[in-house]
Amino acid sequence: MTHRAEEVPSPTGAGAGAVPPPVPSGEPRGAGPGAGRRLAAVTGAVLLVAALAGCAEGGADGGAAPAEASAQPSTPASTGEGPVRTREGMLLVTDFGADSVTFLDPSGPDGGSGRSSVKVGTAPYGIALGDDGTAWVATAEGVAAVDTATRARTALIPYETDTGPVTTGEYRGGGMGIALSPDGKHVYVGVNVPGGNGTLEVVDTGERKVVTAIPVGRRPFDVDVSRDGRQVYTTDHDSFGVTVVDSGTWKSRRIEVAPYGTEGGLGSWLKPHYTAVRPSDGALLLPFEGERLAVADPDTGRVRVERMTADTHQHGATVTDDGTLYVVGTGPIDPAEDEGPSLTVRAPGGEERVIPLDGPHEDVAVSADGRTAYVSGGFTRDGYWNGISVVDIATGEVRRVEAGERPLGIAVL
Repeated sequence: MTHRAEEVPSPTGAGAGAVPPPVPSGEPRGAGPGAGRRLAAVTGAVLLVAALAGCAEGGADGGAAPAEASAQPSTPASTGEGPVRTREGMLLVTDFGADSVTFLDPSGPDGGSGRSSVKVGTAPYGIALGDDGTAWVATAEGVAAVDTATRARTALIPYETDTGPVTTGEYRGGGMGIALSPDGKHVYVGVNVPGGNGTLEVVDTGERKVVTAIPVGRRPFDVDVSRDGRQVYTTDHDSFGVTVVDSGTWKSRRIEVAPYGTEGGLGSWLKPHYTAVRPSDGALLLPFEGERLAVADPDTGRVRVERMTADTHQHGATVTDDGTLYVVGTGPIDPAEDEGPSLTVRAPGGEERVIPLDGPHEDVAVSADGRTAYVSGGFTRDGYWNGISVVDIATGEVRRVEAGERPLGIAVL
């Protein structure tokens, strides 16, 4: 694979965007057999997934008037006739190109008769599902709560962090990665501040308000939680690392995760995007370029590297309880050298299957029975499409389903 800097607009705010000094990563960075996993808790019929996007730092593109924070419910706009029903196994995706989330049935090409959209706030990114059926959505305006049974927004909780004007596009301010604590009492959302470091905001799900905010790195694409709930992790894309936050004290520390180094700074393609929490030992798994899987110990900060085989730029990652890692390949940095979009299915022992996909994708969720992967087509850069790829994991067969407007985050109901 040919590795080069990504062309981006000049960052705003001198000094604020500087890459932090390197933190020793412990073990040498080499290749070897792998294993992988991000925490994706399946409780009953609910699959919990968080999702995000984007590659290089730049200025916000596009603009939208901010909507007033409100707890007033919004009503769904159904594409079918009659009352809508939310059935087990349906999908919920965030419409990054709009202001909504879309419910759809993946069994049909057009999303099924139960397809409908609910307004949540400008440019929604990540989504997390609670056991009570509430979907929590990170938007540019605040964290939206959606009742998935009635298909109504029940709250829009504004951020405490000043993120500037509400805008749209890959570099917009506001929420990105999002996750729930295991007990469901807190929502953790990574908040992007254009031109500077981000924050991790903590929302009390009962009181529906922000209770604290912790400084983290630049553009926190992804948020994950340890299985015991004691640690929260933000994947800080433009800071080349992960911030580990103690959920008891809110103290934080940084782990550098840069298997290719930090050369190129904000313009580099070779930065972390998404993290998976391995169920067997809690290790943090971060895929890079279909070549390297960084395995970080969140307690010691030690990082080692295992070999991957897809040879393509990678974004979304999730994992099933058996330790199988799923990683989305968005496509080549250099089409003359690299492979196209794909879904990597990596067994706990490190063996990989690479399933080709048609066009860029962003994130992935897996059905409760582990037989089907759903890959969102709303890539944050050029080439996105308004749908998802439905992948039969056993056969590698792929079919497309229409889904919202530039769908990014994806969850299985």
